[in-house]
Amino acid sequence: MAAPLPKGLAEAALHRTRDAVEPVLRAAIDTLPGRLRTIAAYHFGWEDAEGAAVDGIGGKLLRPGLVLAAAAAVGGEKVADSPVLAAAAAVELAHNFTLLHDDVIDRDQTRRHRPTAWTVFGAENAILAGDAMLALALRLVGGEAASRLAECVIEICDGQYEDCAFELRDDVTLDECLAMAGKKTGALLGCACALGGLAVRADPLTVAALDLFGRELGMAFQLTDDLLGIWGDPAVTGKPVGADLSARKKSLPVVAALSARSAAAGELARLYALGRDFTEHEVRRATDAVERAGGRAWAATEATARIAKAHAHLRRAPSIEQTAVHDLHAIAELITRRSK
Repeated sequence: MAAPLPKGLAEAALHRTRDAVEPVLRAAIDTLPGRLRTIAAYHFGWEDAEGAAVDGIGGKLLRPGLVLAAAAAVGGEKVADSPVLAAAAAVELAHNFTLLHDDVIDRDQTRRHRPTAWTVFGAENAILAGDAMLALALRLVGGEAASRLAECVIEICDGQYEDCAFELRDDVTLDECLAMAGKKTGALLGCACALGGLAVRADPLTVAALDLFGRELGMAFQLTDDLLGIWGDPAVTGKPVGADLSARKKSLPVVAALSARSAAAGELARLYALGRDFTEHEVRRATDAVERAGGRAWAATEATARIAKAHAHLRRAPSIEQTAVHDLHAIAELITRRSK
């Protein structure tokens, strides 16, 4: 078993990422015209709805952190080169394009402890700001990196389509949900790691291994995210308790629970068949049913297994200096112990 990583290693890596990548992100957003820029800056947590600067409350920059960590594992001191930073910013812009659209699709009211962009500026305007972010992302990178990012976005859209379709079905299998999560979440983390390798001219086998590492990491991320969507602390996650259950989402713990042959699985199936948002009492009943049917335990175990698979891919990458993968390992560890 690998020795435990020093406490705070991932947080330090992400802090360095913010210092290096946020200026590139801000410069890109500043090129947007008028209100599109305001919506984007609001979404990132840099400004209020009127365009006044506020203390930053943006995301963790996990995906740009993977770009930098992957580049460092291959190219060492080259991580400060502009191609690496451009790739890192492009990945974060593409990620936030999906968040703006997802918030509209899911009708989510809050993100990062404040109203979502679409509730403030309107759904149409939030969608347009997301589209503009994707254009900025593709403008930042070129060649194989741009092609890979574009293919990744298509894969994400396919995964989102399947996710929406699953909400209308009562026969969704666990294998279908895992495949969907691989597209919707795993693809972008894999792309982030691959772009880090491409930015420092890694060989194709190493880029492929980095992509597979990131994809498994993405699966662990989604499993953890689904667990937080049911059992996370609203004061930390910024989302109402049981929000995923109330909306009857087919998250991975839920589908795992529904797949069990037990009284708890039957109770959960009856609740999901109601065809409406749950009451507070029904949220509590559904939460308990998912746990009793084994959904919570399965998801936690599966997340750990996915991290192990990710590390195995990394060990097979020919051009990676295995003593330089500490940040990749630290971010992987952070994913399964995060609380938001």
